[in-house]
Amino acid sequence: GQVRAPVILRCTEGFTARLPGLRRDWLPLNSAQIVTEPLPAEAWEKIGWQGHEILGDFANAYCYCQRTRDGRIAVGGRGVPYRYGSNLDSNGAPDGETIRRLTTILHRHFPAAATARIDHAWCGALGVPRDWCATVGFDRDSGLGWAGGYVGVGVSTSNLAGRTLADLVLRRETELARLPWVNRKVRKWEPEPLRWLGVTAMYALLNAADRREARPGTGPSRLAALGNWLTGRG
Repeated sequence: GQVRAPVILRCTEGFTARLPGLRRDWLPLNSAQIVTEPLPAEAWEKIGWQGHEILGDFANAYCYCQRTRDGRIAVGGRGVPYRYGSNLDSNGAPDGETIRRLTTILHRHFPAAATARIDHAWCGALGVPRDWCATVGFDRDSGLGWAGGYVGVGVSTSNLAGRTLADLVLRRETELARLPWVNRKVRKWEPEPLRWLGVTAMYALLNAADRREARPGTGPSRLAALGNWLTGRG
């Protein structure tokens, strides 16, 4: 059937690429996590991670880690970051290569967990605009509004976007409705295969930069700057 409404708000983030005519608006960038089995006390003693702080390695192709309440390690990162044609998975399960890459990160940072079983793995899609900056907008004539492009930092940003959309729909003249990201125009991503080549090259350069910077006495690598420039991330 059909549903009609005077106001429609499109807040589909990385899944926007599935909507007709919007495949190139926001690039769906894959983000994935793996979680180990509960680790024994002796493993935690070797690791020395007694609190539940969130950890990140500040690499160019960065990861983030958390100790869960039941004594597991959760590791998140990009894995295989982009599927050709802005395609998305259908069941939230990461592919084998992504799990392998995240497991390698786990073993590198936590050798005491090298024999731990991976109990869970899942993935989702981030919405990435061409300039890597989020936008909020509302067209009063058509009643169509949108918000997104959070590039992985949407927990707080989506709250701000929702309050901004409410002001725009209700035609409130507020500070939120006048923020620079409101109704900002962003150019589309390039057609394939350029889109896939650009994102794949960016992450190859970021990973190469991390390998160079891991060498003793080495400063920041220009490869990372090149990769960021290539896709507009820098």
